[in-house]
Amino acid sequence: MTSIDVHELTKEYGATRAVDHLTFSVRPGRVTGFLGPNGAGKSTTMRLVLGLDRPTSGSATIGGKNYAALDHPLRRVGALLDAQAAHGSRTARNHLLALATSNGLAAGRVEAVLEEAGLGRVGGDRIKTFSLGMRQRLGIAAALLGDPDVVMLDEPSNGLDPEGIIWIRELMKRLAREGRTVLVSSHLMNETSSFADHLVVLGRGRLLVDLPMQEFLDSRSRPRVRVRTTESGRLRDVLTGKGLELVQSDDGRWIVEGARAEEVGAIAAFEGIPILELTDEQATLEQAYLDLTADATEFASAAASPATRQEA
Repeated sequence: MTSIDVHELTKEYGATRAVDHLTFSVRPGRVTGFLGPNGAGKSTTMRLVLGLDRPTSGSATIGGKNYAALDHPLRRVGALLDAQAAHGSRTARNHLLALATSNGLAAGRVEAVLEEAGLGRVGGDRIKTFSLGMRQRLGIAAALLGDPDVVMLDEPSNGLDPEGIIWIRELMKRLAREGRTVLVSSHLMNETSSFADHLVVLGRGRLLVDLPMQEFLDSRSRPRVRVRTTESGRLRDVLTGKGLELVQSDDGRWIVEGARAEEVGAIAAFEGIPILELTDEQATLEQAYLDLTADATEFASAAASPATRQEA
């Protein structure tokens, strides 16, 4: 299978360095979430990988080759960067058929991807009549047309309804299970956490994180446990006796800092304390991401003043 390899990639536009000595790899068999604030260099990097722009220095290759050197590129790489790029006067079917013909693909693939994207019934409709979500589905269908080893999607959930979001989530996971290389750029943290196995995070054109999802979350949060029992006093005394720090929440549950559920559960079981609830708590991807990128966000909203908050 094929990987995406970025090595010392740099792109400058005049005095602006959009991508700054970037090095990472996107491996087959997993969904890699590509994250970063606006202006971090994600879209520029994807364009450089796809040969739509030339790097100032460094390299971005697919299976060890530049995109322009690939034989039958649509069979190797499928990409969605701009769902609005399709010509509005064409029908969805003819748009895909033009792509298939120019890339030596069988016309049967057009019907297959229309059905997979949920557009079978509207394949004969003009694209200008499509909603944003339908155009997004068409863009994903085009990315799948060549049955490629590598799939690159920029904000694939944009404009999709709940059913569509579930569909694209399951599609990306299936592609990874089939051993394909899947790179997905998104600003939706909750959605990314539902499908990504690995994360690459950029800030101001530089690499901030290249880690498995769980390892990244573990690195940005201290272990803590939420626990509820019918014998709060005994549990508090036992756990504080073990050197653990407890805080009781308004709903009567205890928050145990610096511990994991298996540790607290074992102590409670040894002491014969009944447990009604026992859950590990961890920072969400959104919390971990915002903490990581706090100093790397180029466009940040100013905090509301007290007067503004009162007026609101």
